[in-house]
Amino acid sequence: MKILQIISSPRGEASYSTQLADAIVDKLTATEADSKVVVRDLTAPPFPHLEEVHLQSFFTPEKDHSPEQREAVRHSNESIAELKDADTIVIAAPLYNFGVSSVLKSWIDHIARAGVTFHYTESGPEGLVKGKKVYIALASGGVYSSGPMASYDFVAPYLKAVLGFLGMTDVEVYRVEGTAVPDLKDQALEKAIAGVEIGEVTV
Repeated sequence: MKILQIISSPRGEASYSTQLADAIVDKLTATEADSKVVVRDLTAPPFPHLEEVHLQSFFTPEKDHSPEQREAVRHSNESIAELKDADTIVIAAPLYNFGVSSVLKSWIDHIARAGVTFHYTESGPEGLVKGKKVYIALASGGVYSSGPMASYDFVAPYLKAVLGFLGMTDVEVYRVEGTAVPDLKDQALEKAIAGVEIGEVTV
């Protein structure tokens, strides 16, 4: 099994989303001893945000790329290759101001490419990245899985929607939440890891 782990928090080892993602990867590799794990840390160096040259490179035929465009499209091509090569994707996603981190949004902007990871058909758009299992390790200071703040969570719905658009519809979300709530924070990570259940993964 080939596992792609995406890190999107700049907090290093202190990141709750990264720690939960690490635990998910550990449980996955425990079921498949010869698993290969590729880690893509979007924060070191920061994954580039889309600029004009990136968009130009996406919509210019490869044979016509300038040296600048070839370099600009490299991050996208490498990320898409990693994504397509993986059987399982584990995305560490902290909730920042109710949404995903900017580097995670940038990664998505670079992998969502018409004609490459999705295309348009007579019956509508079709995702081209299929047969993947995705785990999302979502971390938040408050509680967003239920209760009055649930409608403020734009991380899980967004990631499920955009990944599904690209063809990845088998998505599970695990949460470490309440990390800033006095009565919850001390047990939040332990509780989240204990709740991770890895079934049989077919590749």
